[in-house]
Amino acid sequence: MPYENLEISTRSPVLSWANHPLKSDEIKMAKNVASLPFVFKHVALMPDVHLGKGALVGSVIATKEAIIPAAVGVDIGCGMMAIKTPFKGEQLEGKLKKIRLDIEAAIPTGFNENKDVEKTVTNWQRWGDFKDLHRGVQDLQGKAMRQLGSLGGGNHFIEVCLDTENQVWLMLHSGSRNIGNNLAQCHIHTAKELAKMAGNNLPDPDLAYFIAGTPEFQAYWHDLQWSQDYARVNRDVMMARFKRIVEKHLAGGKAIKPLLEVNCHHNYAEKEVHFGEDVYVTRKGAVRAQKEDYGIIPGSMGAKSYIVKGKGNAHSFCSCSHGAGRLLSRNKAKNTYTLDDLIEQTKGVECRKDTGVLDEIPGAYKPIEEVINQQTDLVEVVATLKQVVCVKG
Repeated sequence: MPYENLEISTRSPVLSWANHPLKSDEIKMAKNVASLPFVFKHVALMPDVHLGKGALVGSVIATKEAIIPAAVGVDIGCGMMAIKTPFKGEQLEGKLKKIRLDIEAAIPTGFNENKDVEKTVTNWQRWGDFKDLHRGVQDLQGKAMRQLGSLGGGNHFIEVCLDTENQVWLMLHSGSRNIGNNLAQCHIHTAKELAKMAGNNLPDPDLAYFIAGTPEFQAYWHDLQWSQDYARVNRDVMMARFKRIVEKHLAGGKAIKPLLEVNCHHNYAEKEVHFGEDVYVTRKGAVRAQKEDYGIIPGSMGAKSYIVKGKGNAHSFCSCSHGAGRLLSRNKAKNTYTLDDLIEQTKGVECRKDTGVLDEIPGAYKPIEEVINQQTDLVEVVATLKQVVCVKG
């Protein structure tokens, strides 16, 4: 679908691929961002766009000489990883529950952390930079080490999926855990304090920003890159464990070579070139979709997920959606649906079926097929997956 140029009076235009007419509070949030003086060209809204903090989740914001830490958000580097295995669906028969229980035993979820720190984790080269991170996190290195290789909570998950050719895929969704959250909070606080001192008349306090060239910008950019690396390695460590579990059940412990591997962020910022200029691109709930980039667009715990390849659409700053996007808030989902609804909507999926995951019920999310149909100009679908095992954070 080609984008729509929203008819709102702002300094920069807002281009929208949204699969629903924006509500007044969503329009207000888009206007707030598009009115900032350092926004480059336009703001791009992805098909799964919905309310966030400061900026809409599902927005791509390119900026010149400035960055908004709250727009990147607190789960820095949150993203997806998937591998295509040579295994076939029939090899999973009778093994789904055992696989799920092994995953839950091997990979900590929620607020939990690893009891032992494995060699892969202690050998990570970027621990040497920990002393240069914000002083507010200097007592958290031990916790950060124990959490590297843990899932976290909320909408994070680990899944065994089958594609339309009955091929087995392993997929997971996670970010930079407690350390990324703490670093984000420290810098967001600094940005808000600076805005107050400068008397900045911002449309929303969560749009407080750092200006390139200042020590505050440098400190944030350093910690942001570190957290993004941590998030990527976190997914790698979990995937290695996950892969070993599946190999144990399907190949007698023999290591297999993945047929395809994808690891992509969807809450992050990078320096990129767009329209011939160097800019900072913040993807708040969006995946990079440059030509030939592989990306992952997951549905809810009872819906399909998609492996996609980017088309390099300049108007979206070479981006696509990061999921289905929430339809109902967590509280609303809990008040709307019952445990029976959850059991019904996750039929055929080996997963937890209790009130603890009711806020993640498929009905709380937009229909993923609609979201995919809204972005045929941004990506092409290379594989359609359906989960058979789901472990929630």
